Amino acid sequence: MVETWYNGIVTKIINETPNTRRFWIQVPELQAFDFKPGQFVTLDLPIHEKKNKRWRSYSIASHPNGNNEIELVIVLLEGGAGTTYLFNEITEGSTLILRGPLGLFTLPPEMDRDLFLICTGTGIAPYRSMVKFLHENNIAHPPIHLVFGTRYEHDLLYAEEMRTLQNGMHNFTYHPTLSRDTNPNWWGHRGYVHDVYEQLLSDKRPAHFFLCGWKNMIDEAKQRIIAMGYDRKDIHLELYG
Repeated sequence: MVETWYNGIVTKIINETPNTRRFWIQVPELQAFDFKPGQFVTLDLPIHEKKNKRWRSYSIASHPNGNNEIELVIVLLEGGAGTTYLFNEITEGSTLILRGPLGLFTLPPEMDRDLFLICTGTGIAPYRSMVKFLHENNIAHPPIHLVFGTRYEHDLLYAEEMRTLQNGMHNFTYHPTLSRDTNPNWWGHRGYVHDVYEQLLSDKRPAHFFLCGWKNMIDEAKQRIIAMGYDRKDIHLELYG
């Protein structure tokens, strides 16, 4: 299969948190950029001679809506060649070479049990795509729990949007949890994502688990979910970093 690379034009950039930016990329060659919620694109960045050292993959944070523009949300990694290039060299109007959509981290064909969408950091991106797609298209779905872990409140991505969705969307609950924030007015959970889903699933009801974020979170979640009595087949992964 021949891989198709496209020229994407960066149409908008917004600083979402102190170290995270949202990039909107339009693909003029396509009338519509068709993808399934949860898929990703790979960027070819001019940061190395070897192509496999130039490639960086990011989940699509927007939902499919029939146009040719997608949104990526990217965190600046200290010492990371790819994100340093994106943050320092890319401005509105820049061109990015990309291919996609790619990946199988998508909604299960049989949505016959609760969905637990567990993430840290920019791992919220594919879940935002999934949840907004279900909501905008009025698709029936089981109860969905988005469990989002980060250190401080200012690191929360799409927080207002998720709270608005929770208020206006049937069977969707947003569970942000902060591991280091000491703000006494914080309204969400404290600690790590694992405590949250374990409490929610004390009844051991059937569930699909989606894990997206840093490797250490995913490794621990896999162990805990299996220890709770769930099958490995119930767990879907997307690894970052």
